[in-house]
Amino acid sequence: MRLGYFADSYRPYVSGVVQSIDTFSRELRRRGHFIEVFAPRYPKCNDSDDPEVYRYPSFHTPFYPEFYIGIPLSWGAKKFVSDLHLDLVHVHSPFSLGHVGASMARRLGLPLVFTYHTLYDQYVHYFPFARRLAQKTVVSIASQFCNRCDLVVTPTGVIEKLLRGYGVKVPIVSIPTGIDTGLFEEGDRHFLRNWLGIAPEEKIMLFVGRLSKEKNLDSLFRVFGRVLRDDRGVTLVLSGSGPEEEDLRQLAVEMGIADKLVFTGRLSHEEVAGAYKSADIFVFPSVTETQGLVLAEAMAAGLAVVALSAFGSVAIVNDGVTGYLCDSEEAFAERIYELLQDQALRRRMGEAAIARAQGLTAEKMAIRLERAYQALIAKDREALEQLAGEEI
Repeated sequence: MRLGYFADSYRPYVSGVVQSIDTFSRELRRRGHFIEVFAPRYPKCNDSDDPEVYRYPSFHTPFYPEFYIGIPLSWGAKKFVSDLHLDLVHVHSPFSLGHVGASMARRLGLPLVFTYHTLYDQYVHYFPFARRLAQKTVVSIASQFCNRCDLVVTPTGVIEKLLRGYGVKVPIVSIPTGIDTGLFEEGDRHFLRNWLGIAPEEKIMLFVGRLSKEKNLDSLFRVFGRVLRDDRGVTLVLSGSGPEEEDLRQLAVEMGIADKLVFTGRLSHEEVAGAYKSADIFVFPSVTETQGLVLAEAMAAGLAVVALSAFGSVAIVNDGVTGYLCDSEEAFAERIYELLQDQALRRRMGEAAIARAQGLTAEKMAIRLERAYQALIAKDREALEQLAGEEI
């Protein structure tokens, strides 16, 4: 198959959406399919190692300078897309370049797929005003966009139910972003202690993700403060970067937890694998995830997870088996403390977590997406319905 992917964010920007596009592109190319990615241009981005990327001119947002918005104007784009002889268009946003992709698909008579990666209404804190109105507006825009498509892909079944509640009528198939389980199984189990000089007897709580408001890290800091009241032999490691890093550093000082907290900045894939493997438990306070890809990665490394009960976490974490889902900060702190004090429980949950992650490999999820594409191109509604009914 020849596929066109249109996205409002791509490398070198780092996000779950970008990782999803990269993972599926890599696996599908391995399976012999052609993929051209259409994305915004970023300063100093170099696509010399990845020629199958078409860059649109762009500008950065004043409220989030790391994020660039593609300008849907390019004189040669229509002819370029026509010359590719695509079989299908897959868009990864209902906005700027997502609209470009949808228009291209309709003009060329191609099937249109949209992945609902993001709970868009949970990001309106980046709007300078009228946030309640913005919430309703983005939900409406995203829902209407879904109904323009031939197929909507959701990372989890939980998000499928949400979209049905929004009034989405088109076929929906749940396909999580897969993970490279081998990478996380083979991580360096001494990485964090050796690199950061953490004592062998010190327990390590790990968070991996962007340091942004939607990750709810101020809540995690309050939870960590509760844990430290009962056990000072714990270090919280935050792996990632983002617009809230300086504010979070200041908050840690104000809360009196800065001496027990480490910011690592952005790590390579191999370093992240080592971070997972060398931690004792994984903590995840976000309530805005559609999947929570880092949860699956942590589980692949054998980590028990403690997370707030929310969309992505509920779909990935088996409460009481691979970790704990919590409804309050108090419960969050209690579950963390319980795991930190019980090595046998951590090991048992870690083993169950590895088994769960084995069902979410990048290859398996790419094959699932390939089947969805093939059914759509063949206009085989029965095959699509069968795929949608399969448990993951």
